[in-house]
Amino acid sequence: MPFGMEMKLQVKLSQQLVMTPQLVQAIRLLQLSRMELVDEVRKELDGNPVLADDHIEPNEKTPAAATEANSTAPAPEGAQSAEPTAEPPQTTADAPRDAQESPDGESGTQPEATDAEKSNDVDWDRYLENQQLRQPAGASRAGFDELPPIEQNLTKPASLHDHLLWQLQMSDFVDTERHFALLVIGNLDEKGYLDLDCGLGPDGEQLPDLTLDDLALEAGLDPEDAPEVLNLIQRFDPVGVAARNLEECLMVQAKVAGYDDIDKAIISNHLRDVERRNLGAIAKALDISMEDVIDSVQEIQKLESVPARNFSEIDERTIAITPDVFVLKDGDEFVVTDNDRGMQRLYINEGLVKRLLKDPKAKEFINDKLRSAQWLIRAIEQRRRTIIKVTESIVEKQREFFEKGVAYLKPMILRDVAEAVGMHESTISRVTSNKYVHTPQGLYELKYFFNSSIARVGNEDIASESVKQAIKQIIEEENKDKPLSDQALVKQLREDNGIRIARRTVAKYREMLGILSSAKRKKLF
Repeated sequence: MPFGMEMKLQVKLSQQLVMTPQLVQAIRLLQLSRMELVDEVRKELDGNPVLADDHIEPNEKTPAAATEANSTAPAPEGAQSAEPTAEPPQTTADAPRDAQESPDGESGTQPEATDAEKSNDVDWDRYLENQQLRQPAGASRAGFDELPPIEQNLTKPASLHDHLLWQLQMSDFVDTERHFALLVIGNLDEKGYLDLDCGLGPDGEQLPDLTLDDLALEAGLDPEDAPEVLNLIQRFDPVGVAARNLEECLMVQAKVAGYDDIDKAIISNHLRDVERRNLGAIAKALDISMEDVIDSVQEIQKLESVPARNFSEIDERTIAITPDVFVLKDGDEFVVTDNDRGMQRLYINEGLVKRLLKDPKAKEFINDKLRSAQWLIRAIEQRRRTIIKVTESIVEKQREFFEKGVAYLKPMILRDVAEAVGMHESTISRVTSNKYVHTPQGLYELKYFFNSSIARVGNEDIASESVKQAIKQIIEEENKDKPLSDQALVKQLREDNGIRIARRTVAKYREMLGILSSAKRKKLF
């Protein structure tokens, strides 16, 4: 049966949200941390010639309109409808809740295209002339600002890998031994142990673990010599590095330090009993007195169980967190201010733009770059105001915390702040991620203030973070000879704080705080 072909005209009505590049950029900037934002600004400065920062001479730059959102300077004639001088589209930073939502739950409205945008013919000469009427930027840098940034005066701590390679270069290994040592150092995990686990294959199957013989064959070393070379590596600084397990790590240190046979016997056969504090079993198995066991265990506890502890890839002792906002108390009120220190202020490079606009071939290029620069500056300003707005809402809801401390932290969820500031919950999540606030109580991530609630006896609910702090305080004040069990903690929380909580919840919070169980907290000597 032959098939016929025909043409039909159908009318279909559909509604969809099309996210403009500017809206995507605003959403992306909103969730960046402070350091990520600095990197993003540097990339934009490198890629957009009309953008300038504080390093440009004052007579070559002009503040962009978006840096002064409330400015009343007149807009250039012929550019009143163009993007760089128009109000930015509503993004998730300040969009009303009844606005249409993007596919990932964001709220926002789309800017309408104008004739000026379509024609791409903006009178930038007039725009730049109007910019000159604005108040000039602040005073030039002086004092400490003239010094090089502190990052240029810092030294990077040596990693464990570099430290071991330096010692390897100073050793008298032959080529095959040196190659084997390089393979060993390259297979160390973050704790400094030799990790020969190959993990899973491309199809999810478990691959067989490597052995010392495999490393020796790869290096061209006789497998019989591999244990001896490994033993020499394990005596590098830190002693015990490249051990395959805890027992081997402690045994190497014990031999180097000259520990006696009882200490070595406990390391070889009774580490599990030491962990369980079952000293009686050790005394019985080795036929020694309890005093000798206690002395040996005390000596063993002086050994290092994590050889790479002082050689982390990230030196936590030098990490400094720069807050995005400050909460300061002024009389009876708390004031929220942003932290612009270290942030580059962006401008339009007026001198360069005027020169390029004289070239007709460059006009379209400059139009695009000026428009992109304006949107970036507006998005950064919008991000700053949104963070302040959300922080002010948090301060209003958690006032007792800012005045009295963690014990007075109230239960709060994203929806509470979202409803107060008229934003979507996903926007609040983006704003509070990787953003830090300096308060009279210390430095906290904005996400810290969002807590689930725990019921109290005959009182209002309490935040889960406050419960954790109550558990921590009770354990710090307990009798170390008779530490409290999780069930005893449940009882004391109910009696002292009126907190009703299950034993398994206490155990979960205790583990989150990094606190051992009562059996392992007991003080033996």
